[in-house]
Amino acid sequence: MENLYIIIIGLLFILAISDLVVGVSNDAVNFLNSAIGSKAAPFRIILVIAALGIVVGATFSSGMMEVARKGIFHPDQFFFSEIIIIFLAVMLTDIILLDLFNTFGLPTSTTVSIVFELLGAAIAISIIKISHSSPEGMGDLGTYINSGKALAIISGILLSVIIAFTIGSLIQYLARIIFSFEYEKALKYFGAVWGGIAITAITYFILIKGAKGSSFITEGTLEWIMTHTGTIILCSFIGWTILLQLISWLFKFNVLRFIVLVGTFALAMAFAGNDLVNFIGVPLAGFESFKAFTASGITDAGQYSMEALQAKVQTPTSFLLIAGLIMVGALWFSKKARSVTKTEIDLARQDVGSERFNSSGLARSLVRAAVNTSNFLKIILPDAFLKAINKRFDRSSYEKRKIEQSISFDLVRATVNLTVASILIAIGTSLKLPLSTTYVTFMVAMGTSLADRAWGRESGVYRISGVITVIGGWFFTALSAFTLSFLAALVIHWLGFYGILIIVSLVLFSVLHSYRVHRKRSAKAGEEVPEKEINGEEVLVKCKENVLSVLVAASKLYFIVIDGFINEKRKSLKKARKEIKELNLRTKDLKDNVFETLKKMDEESEESGPFYVQVLDYLREAAHCLTYLTDPIYQHIDNNHPPLEETQKNDLYTLSEEITTLYSYIFDAVKKDKYDNLAEIIDQQQKILERIAKMRKRMVKFLKKEEIGTKISIVYFNTLSETKNLILHTVNIVKAQRDFIYAKFDLPQYKVP
Repeated sequence: MENLYIIIIGLLFILAISDLVVGVSNDAVNFLNSAIGSKAAPFRIILVIAALGIVVGATFSSGMMEVARKGIFHPDQFFFSEIIIIFLAVMLTDIILLDLFNTFGLPTSTTVSIVFELLGAAIAISIIKISHSSPEGMGDLGTYINSGKALAIISGILLSVIIAFTIGSLIQYLARIIFSFEYEKALKYFGAVWGGIAITAITYFILIKGAKGSSFITEGTLEWIMTHTGTIILCSFIGWTILLQLISWLFKFNVLRFIVLVGTFALAMAFAGNDLVNFIGVPLAGFESFKAFTASGITDAGQYSMEALQAKVQTPTSFLLIAGLIMVGALWFSKKARSVTKTEIDLARQDVGSERFNSSGLARSLVRAAVNTSNFLKIILPDAFLKAINKRFDRSSYEKRKIEQSISFDLVRATVNLTVASILIAIGTSLKLPLSTTYVTFMVAMGTSLADRAWGRESGVYRISGVITVIGGWFFTALSAFTLSFLAALVIHWLGFYGILIIVSLVLFSVLHSYRVHRKRSAKAGEEVPEKEINGEEVLVKCKENVLSVLVAASKLYFIVIDGFINEKRKSLKKARKEIKELNLRTKDLKDNVFETLKKMDEESEESGPFYVQVLDYLREAAHCLTYLTDPIYQHIDNNHPPLEETQKNDLYTLSEEITTLYSYIFDAVKKDKYDNLAEIIDQQQKILERIAKMRKRMVKFLKKEEIGTKISIVYFNTLSETKNLILHTVNIVKAQRDFIYAKFDLPQYKVP
């Protein structure tokens, strides 16, 4: 039996490594998004600074490890065999859940997941114990569950969301009033003081408060720090203010960049200090339990009470450093971390553009209420006051900087994000409250973006919908964490070793499947909007690639759909529908981003811009035609309605061959950028249109003679109609692409016969 528990402890440590990887992939957004969004430094420099913060912060998390041992349940009420089931169920569930959120690029709370997983597994085992021994039934559940502590943790997490959003909004509004978007002028006078306040606050809450949980700071050193707190704060403020002012004067150094990089280090440090317990707290508690059990000399694991977990245990610094290094490795190499980071930056970015989330009824209501409130304030507040405020929010200088530096928001907002979030998280760490770093940093970022007027009427409903989606995901985290951990504990208890094998297999399958899904999503992601000023030639190259890509896909999919219609290939049609949907999303992304691209084109390319818009319009319409063509055909085949008549099949085959010929002419013209054969293309188009007209007349004759059924006739006529539209839009794509090229190189227009 002891060998089985050795295997389980080994499995817990393997799961801890996996959990560190998936956990950092989700939580990296917490300390990277501000530096990345504001481009405070090159990406690799940001990662190096964050990595140093993680390693240092890992050694400050020892005190937080008690949450996993006795924060949610009373360990003395469980035997070793039961406590191990709880810990194993928690770790297996955590990996599945976090990896799922990472796959879809949604930030969730590792703290909430671990708390509710511990709660779910502990309640499952408690119910089993109660059913076997307690005469009071479920009323005895409080004996096993530390309900007071659990409620305090959950309340603290929920309260932190409100506090983070409110304080983030308030501080950002004040910061923008002080600095405006033309912050270079204000930096000369207030930059050093602002930096001194920000870095002093970080120093106080990270060093002084965080020192209480450090694994290497002695009691004497800690007592000295607490005694001289005021002196440390004063010296820190004066020292940083003078240092930053000197650096600014001597080297013309941007103080805000320095604050962002220090804040990134601090927030990474706070993240490691607060969240490391979420990843290794449970395995370390399992290891301590195993050591206590083996040292007791008791051979029956079902008879050894886990009172040992109630004692305060200092986690070895070596364990914490190893965990920190694993987190650093995950930070550098995880692609899923980039997906989660992109979600938050998109929701917080200053400018408008393609939005990831659709609007919702609640979001529309909130925006409507905000607009009405704004209109009311305009009535009651003096015009001079409103003009003065609006001047501080004038974004003309930011728009120029955004194009030059490819930023999502400026350094002023980045400093507020980092400073406020790191302070709040450090407070939670010092109070031994496992605040959700994800909730805090996300809500601070959303609060600052709201205060910075990033959620205007053009993007407000989409951004709010995105925030609602993320917050909804947090509730899903709590519910699913509790449920999955509850079920996992029951399965392991009932099936023993075989239950462990089943759940481990599910974890492996889930991780491998999510990896394939994420890779596919990344490969099929829409084209990124250019982030710097671009010229017409760059747009031309991209436009040509997009046109060829869409036309090749349209040609292939049209043939597959017609063949599936003729030969009743339902699976083939189903697959084609999915690919057509993806093609529609691609063309939608291109069209949604068109105006952002036009704004970034140089002045020399202004003449060719309208033709670029026209090309994308026709690409979108062609993709729509494929959708309207395919859906009725698939529904007809899926419902097992009558097939095509032989005459109809032969006509469609001939039509498909002629369309293939047309596309071959088009590919040749677009690839070579030579449109001398445009007359030939148009002739082929006319032949196809004439054939479609003849096919329609033939169908009308068959209908009059009642030789063909109604269902097939409706689908057949729709197929001819959408084919005609597809051909018309396809040739229009070629003409627009030709005009785009000629406008770019200032060539005379080709005369279309």
